[in-house]
Formats: sequence, C-alpha cells, structure tokens
Amino acid sequence: MHSWTDTLRFAFQPVVNLATGGVTALEVLARPETGDVLAEARRDPDLDGRLAVLALRAATRQSTPLPLHLNVFAGTLADLGGLGPLNEAVRAAGRMPWEVTLDLVPPYTHVPHRALLEAVGALRGQGFRISTDGVGDGDAPLRLLADLSPDLLKLDCSMLAHPAAVRAMRTLCEGSGALLAVEGVETERQYAVALSAGAHLAQGELFAPPARLPAADVYVPPRPPAVLATSRSGPYVREFLRPAALLPVDASAGQVRALLTGSPDVSGVLLVDRCGVPVRSVHRSRFLLTMSGRYGHALYAERPAAKLGDPPRTVGADPTAWEVLDVVAVGGRDRTSDDVAVVDRRGRCVGVVRLADLVRALAESRIEEAAALNPLTRLPGSDAITAEVDRRIVAGRAFTLSWLDVDDFKRVNDSAGFAAGDELIRSVGRALQRAATGSTCVGHIGGDDFLVLADPDGLEQTAAALLDARWSAGGLPVTLSLATVVCAPASVSDHRQAAACLAPLKQAAKAMRGAAWVLGRPGLPGHEVRRGPAVTAVQAG
Repeated sequence: MHSWTDTLRFAFQPVVNLATGGVTALEVLARPETGDVLAEARRDPDLDGRLAVLALRAATRQSTPLPLHLNVFAGTLADLGGLGPLNEAVRAAGRMPWEVTLDLVPPYTHVPHRALLEAVGALRGQGFRISTDGVGDGDAPLRLLADLSPDLLKLDCSMLAHPAAVRAMRTLCEGSGALLAVEGVETERQYAVALSAGAHLAQGELFAPPARLPAADVYVPPRPPAVLATSRSGPYVREFLRPAALLPVDASAGQVRALLTGSPDVSGVLLVDRCGVPVRSVHRSRFLLTMSGRYGHALYAERPAAKLGDPPRTVGADPTAWEVLDVVAVGGRDRTSDDVAVVDRRGRCVGVVRLADLVRALAESRIEEAAALNPLTRLPGSDAITAEVDRRIVAGRAFTLSWLDVDDFKRVNDSAGFAAGDELIRSVGRALQRAATGSTCVGHIGGDDFLVLADPDGLEQTAAALLDARWSAGGLPVTLSLATVVCAPASVSDHRQAAACLAPLKQAAKAMRGAAWVLGRPGLPGHEVRRGPAVTAVQAG
C-alpha cells in the first residue's frame, strides 16, 4: 500500500552564529514530493508528532554531530501535552534531549495558551530547548512570548525593514537570557542590518540553502566595520556558542579517536554523564599526540578515554567574555587553548566556546570603545551610558541618572581662555573617575556636560566629591551643577524617557546660584534640592 512517507524527504539548513561565522545547528525541514502533508499535520497533531520523529531519524542517518532544530506546530503541543514518541526516538538515536531545539510554528490563534505552556514546561523538564518561529510574520502575542520564555526567538526576515523593532526584540531576549535569530536572510544588506540590530544567529539562502545533505561549508560575508560592540562590559558567552562534541563518560579512546579523525573541525571532546553533565575534557592535539606515539594505539585504544582527559572548564551562559577569560587563566598554560564548556542551570552542556572567538570579539569591542571615547577626557560618550541605562531597565534594576555641568562655562572660556577651560574639563573628568565606585558609569557627552549612571545608594559620595570641592580655571572660581533622576524599576521604559525626566531638573539646578544639586523622580511632581543657596525639601514643579 502506498504511504505518504514514501514521497517525503527532508532537507537541512544551517543555523549560523553571527559572532563566530560557524554553523551552530541544523534545521530539519520536511519536503513532501507530492501532496501537502504539512497542511495535514497542522490539522492532525498525531501526524505532526510523527513528522518530528521522522525528521530526527533523517538527521540521524546523516551522522551529523550538530544540534538539531525540529519544527512542530504550537497547536500540536497544546493538544498532545508533549511529544513522548520524540523523547524515546532521541534516546534511541543516542542523542541528548538538550541537543534538540523544538521550533514552535504558528498559528497560535485558537491554541489554548495554558495547555501550550504546560506542554512546553514538560518538554523543558525532559531537557528539550524551545524556540518560537516566525515572530513578526505570525500571530504570536507578545504576552505569550514572554510567558513561553523561549531559549531562542526566530524573527522573520521581513522585520529587518524595521531595525528598531529588531532591537526591541533583542532587548526582550536580553531580559530572558534568550538568543535572537533572523531567518530567511537572502542578501548581504539584510545580513548587515541583522548584525547591527543585535541578532545572534541567522539562517537563509545567503549562507546556505536547504539541501538533502548537511552543508559542509557556509558563506558568511565580511563583517561590516560599523557594527558596534554589544556591551561595554563585553559580549555575553551565549553569543559565541559552538556545538559541543559529546561522548559518554565511559567511551573508549578508540571511539574518541574515530570522532576526531572523522571531524577535523572538532577541537576537543567532552565526556558527559547520563544527564549530560561534563565529566572530562579531551583536547584534540594532546590526545592525538598521545595516541600517535609509539605503542600509543595499542596501549590506549580499548582503555577509557577519560584517563587521557582533564577536568572540564565550565561556565554558565550568562557571564561575559571577560569572565570566561578568568576561567581560562586558572591552571596550566598548556590548557589555554582548551574549549570551555557552557552549561545550563542543571549543569548540562549546551555547547562550547573557543578562546580565539572571545579574544577577537573583545579586541573589536575595545577598538570600538576607543573610537567612541571623548578625545579630551577619554571618557565614553552618551551611547555607552544610554545603552547601559536600557540594560538596567530590562534587568529591572533601580538606578540614578545624573547630568553634571560647569556653571557659566562660556564665561570661563571667554575670560580664562580655551586652554584653561579644557584643563578644567579634564580635571572634572578625572574627579568623576576617581569618585565612581561599584557599578557607577561616567561619560562625557561633549563640552562641559557629563552623565553619571549609578545605583541609588552610590550617588551621595560622588556628588559630595564633586560639588564640595573648590574648582577654578585661570584663577576664576567655578561651581558645578548636578541634576539627578531616581528611577525605580518599571518607572521608565527606556533611556529616552529617563533623559526627558532629567531635562527639567537640569534647568532647575542651573537656575540656582552656585553649586547646586536637584533630584526628582519620574511621574512625581516637584523636585528636591540637595545642594543650593536655599535648600528646601521640595520645590513646586
């Protein structure tokens, strides 16, 4: 009897990491030669679940070590409450559930959201990773996206026509620890927009089209020089994930050798326990050198590979690249080239990062930072401060944003000369840097204007060091004015709103004679005068 599976084929499309240029996973796509089995699967949850199992088996036949992305309709999960047969098939294929990402495909209309969330929770409990597919071109409500808290959010390429919307999705992802991917990228211009908007991953015809065999190579355009670093404190580890080569902890040295010789791009193998927790790390060069020595194969081939490994170096997905360098620095110099295993909250390996990727990214970020520094004070400009403001807003942190400037600075330049004025600005900048403690960030936004971003309890000391000091330029006494807006969590939506709240406070401080400090809060009328010739508790707004 003729079966629809006889005409069903599968294609593989790479998912590319934009930070490293490497392939981080393969999406497995059903390609029926006749009929429309996908339309049937949308109406038949059992059929959709069978398609996911067949896609997994198709990838298993290709013997690819890469993590997999499998498509499943959101309605299927809500109806079935999970994918029991897929979990069994993953184990039978010798895979770990966390090597499989389930791409939830729209529509979401008429899908019971509570049932969907319960099914996703059950799949997460089994170890599967979750992605939301087609965001921007589908019908996924923002509230559902937030409730799902996916590991990966896939944007439709049409959203690249609206870079601000892509950046907003990036901010949403940063708040939940997710990665942002763009699918359907076809041109180098789209690639450049995806990069500049902060996407981590991408897939599309530009890199490699879907093919019957997994692509051995992908095309990645040269990185545009205008792309700025993600964060002043360094990019996050999760942006540099590469697939990990995993074997059971009891694997023999012969099995490790076969994996390494068959996969020249693999720099090391992690030996993991039954739960996927790294136990030993086998470095490619050191291992093959031992195995290629005289009697090496005879001595070690049938012995446990763990005896030729080292304790693994592990980090979570949330640290920055700088923090990973601290991990790499611990131990002997002979291990500086070892991959670092990235683990989830349960300690399971979700990928590796390579030192070369981190060093290159950090070097680029410092070059970009240096180009953005004010040449007079060597302090960062407003972009760095406002980006950090947005990060704190997303993280739900309280903060204070202050605007500091020199009173009547034009008179200083006119009377004492521009050289004395420049030296005064440099002196204020140095004082700001000395007074900044903890997570305080200072920036010079031009002329005599400075920004100070601090925790609510970290500003009083900085203000005293600046306002109570005796300032002069060319023998002329000089005073400073400070305006501060105190932002509780959720009191402002972004840095623009914080700056708008700060503007009238600056005007109030400048209207006072001598050193002054005015403080206000978003949404509340009036302001408090902390320093000034006539200090009062609250001035009418």
